[in-house]
Amino acid sequence: MKITTTFRDMPPSASLQAAAERWVRRLEQVCDRIVDCHVVIERPHRHHLNGSPFQIHIVTSVPGDRLAVSHQTNKDVYVALGDAFRAARRQLLDHIAQQRDFVKAPTVRFGGLAASKL
Repeated sequence: MKITTTFRDMPPSASLQAAAERWVRRLEQVCDRIVDCHVVIERPHRHHLNGSPFQIHIVTSVPGDRLAVSHQTNKDVYVALGDAFRAARRQLLDHIAQQRDFVKAPTVRFGGLAASKL
């Protein structure tokens, strides 16, 4: 799997890149069919009084589809990264369930017409 990490409006950080790669490895435990994952970590505006929130964008490619998570913001970059990857995990689980076509099985009643057909 190909992992790409891009830093925008901030200097590259080896520890942030390593944290993103650890989160991607955790995504691989959910779905082993991930083709590539592109993570963008950005600090779009510099607010002098309140600090600048970090934004995380994640695009995950699986066979036949691309899943994207955007605008996960927080003042702490590691919290924003964790929130974004948790959202990506939920999207990935929903995608897997859709691919497997999980549908609630019909209930069988005991009694009445349904029981006589058994």
